[in-house]
Amino acid sequence: MKIAFVHEYLIQFGGAERMLAALSEAFPNAPIYTLMYDERATRGIFKNRQIVTSFLQKFPFAKTQHRLYPLLMPLAVEQFDFSDYDVVLSLSASFAKGVITKPGTRHICYCLTPPRFLWDNSQRFVEDFGFPWIIRRLGLPLISYLRLWDVQAADRPDVFWSISDFVSARIRKYYGRPAQVIYPPVSAGSFRVSDAPSDYFLMVGRLVSYKKFDLAIEAFNILGLPLKIAGTGPEFGRLRRLAGPNVEFLGAVSEQRLAELYSRCRALVFPQEEDFGIVPLEAMASGRPVIAYRAGGALETVAEGKTGVFFDDQTVESLAAAVRTFRPEAYDPQICRAQAEKFDTAVFKKKVIEALGL
Repeated sequence: MKIAFVHEYLIQFGGAERMLAALSEAFPNAPIYTLMYDERATRGIFKNRQIVTSFLQKFPFAKTQHRLYPLLMPLAVEQFDFSDYDVVLSLSASFAKGVITKPGTRHICYCLTPPRFLWDNSQRFVEDFGFPWIIRRLGLPLISYLRLWDVQAADRPDVFWSISDFVSARIRKYYGRPAQVIYPPVSAGSFRVSDAPSDYFLMVGRLVSYKKFDLAIEAFNILGLPLKIAGTGPEFGRLRRLAGPNVEFLGAVSEQRLAELYSRCRALVFPQEEDFGIVPLEAMASGRPVIAYRAGGALETVAEGKTGVFFDDQTVESLAAAVRTFRPEAYDPQICRAQAEKFDTAVFKKKVIEALGL
């Protein structure tokens, strides 16, 4: 069986790229088709793989300002030729599902999410993700055009997989398609349980608006408890001005440093709604509990009362109340780790192979 992978753009290294890396380990001879590729930004993880890029690869600023070209991405992804493949597996949060395959080629879309900038409060997401001013000015006409294309593209895969029940529900709503859930992987073996946790709370991720770092900062300003934030992003300046002296910004940290931060925190703070969310699982793999907003993928990974606690309203007051009543000694590190191991990379690979019928 000849298989090819499709990924929107390999210009960073986050959760979607980790999924692709795990899939590539399972199918080492499968080429990767992507709109644009940056070896350095993806930490060289894919440097020994066959990478096929689109014409956008040669466009100015494509690797650093890819949101300049949303109108060209449907055209670009439709130009890929999959005539020689039996199976095409597209990892899609926007355009990858729109590849065109022949009748004899099985196309599976592993849907990370229907694109939020088109479907979920699209005006807010256009602002949050920093689209150029000319795209923001085009506004609704641009969104409407891409939304129509997205619906048409969603008819092209033969099968949908999704990363969570939460995403499956969105696929049913927007595309009218069923989707089998295969949870993304966490590399549980990369994390260790510490015998000496410290007194700080931890947040991890890209500093963008929807992740609600500001909500947590305001809550911890009130509480006066130590909060460490690992990550970078466009919200850094605003968040730094908002933070009190008890909030520490660590910037980008190494994998080793991140594992240490997880293992020694009192708890991970996770105030956003995510389609899945790898960060809570990384914390649990380190034996640490999670304080999460009761929404999205966290409901499928955090076991309430066993590996974490939820707060019900996405407000400063609700989060602060949850932190005040939180007792880290009530959570067994080994139970937290066992929960994360249910989502380990080896489990992920096995489920993918089973779903492919191999």
